[in-house]
Amino acid sequence: MPYNDISKPPPPLPSPELTEIMPGVSLLRPLSRRGTGPGMIILTSNYEDPLAIIEGVPSPLVKWAEEGYTVVEIQARALQTGKGHLIKGAVEQLEGCEKCEPKDQIGLVAYDPKLWNVVASTLSSHPSIVTAAVYADGPHETSSRSLAGVSIPIIRHFAGKAPANSTPVNTSGTVKEYYYPNVTSHKFATPFQDSFHYNTEAISHTRNLTLFKSVMGGPFFDLETIWEEHTYYEFADRSMEHTMSTMVQEPYVNHIPTMTGGIGRTKLSHFYQHNFIFNNSADAELELISRIIGIDRVVDEFIFKFTHDQVIDWILPGIPPTNKRVEVPMLAVVNVRGDRLYHEHISWEQGSVLRQIGLLPEYLPFPYPKPDGSTAAAGKALEYRVPVTGIEAANKMRNRHAIPSNEMFEFKMRES
Repeated sequence: MPYNDISKPPPPLPSPELTEIMPGVSLLRPLSRRGTGPGMIILTSNYEDPLAIIEGVPSPLVKWAEEGYTVVEIQARALQTGKGHLIKGAVEQLEGCEKCEPKDQIGLVAYDPKLWNVVASTLSSHPSIVTAAVYADGPHETSSRSLAGVSIPIIRHFAGKAPANSTPVNTSGTVKEYYYPNVTSHKFATPFQDSFHYNTEAISHTRNLTLFKSVMGGPFFDLETIWEEHTYYEFADRSMEHTMSTMVQEPYVNHIPTMTGGIGRTKLSHFYQHNFIFNNSADAELELISRIIGIDRVVDEFIFKFTHDQVIDWILPGIPPTNKRVEVPMLAVVNVRGDRLYHEHISWEQGSVLRQIGLLPEYLPFPYPKPDGSTAAAGKALEYRVPVTGIEAANKMRNRHAIPSNEMFEFKMRES
């Protein structure tokens, strides 16, 4: 794809266009670069600011809009005034919105089982609502049966462990059920309150997308191209502004081994400008080994190659240049929300980096007795052979036959 000219300002992020239909009911147009998308109705608890993003966590309304949907949110307070006309009104609002395309494929998410049971019986009157998701409490045997049934494909998320003697609630394949044993309340998917569980909500959200996109026919985005665009601005054109233009409003980058990166647009922009984009060697390059494309993420195995000819503080903080050539295996898990990046989780073997620049010796002191309780002879010290490789790790990732497996099983301690 043609990339933007970095001598010119990047396209601005979309400004949220929120329409309050009535108290507790709002419509938000897609917050994607594409600007159009199918309809989504979400049923949520009451909260004050539908456009809130707190500590990087967006409201459900904003999150679904960033995914590329045209979203109508109905809060619990509005549902108290009447179920039928609200769903009908939401469908009509989506049908009348110029940014909602297509108009006959609408999804629905209920973040509370009570709200689901209020509206479920009305959904059959709206054939444009083609799929749904609901959050509920478990792990009672009757949990799934306490939810009103519908004929459209649905995904049910239950807090708690699956009941030991549970039986299938549906044999037609239109119902998917997932249990989340590390949470105790359906509110795990609702932000801005104590029961919210960030990681579990993220897993459930990906499962929702998997169902919704398959039933609704999208919206689909070329995640691989979006990721390639992002890395082009990082490593080739080297523009902080254009790199950030490929990301959602409040993204983050987490480099696990050195705990570098940035959480939120302000801190991440500073990191890219002062610690990353212009702090890589001129010969830095990425060698892709494998790639997985998921419904909302890209997972890369790759080798990052560079010469340590300057302080590269995101990978070797505080270490002066050694002028050593380094090739390090890395793993990147990149979450793409709609057609923009949300996060990068990057991991690598830091020991291999240190070995290649000559700062991690082959043996290090072992400050404990041997397994039999004995210690080193007088004047001697116990040392263990460090189970770390240098460039061999990159070679092994590149070619499984490059280095024989299991040679470290022969590593022994020594006295020196």
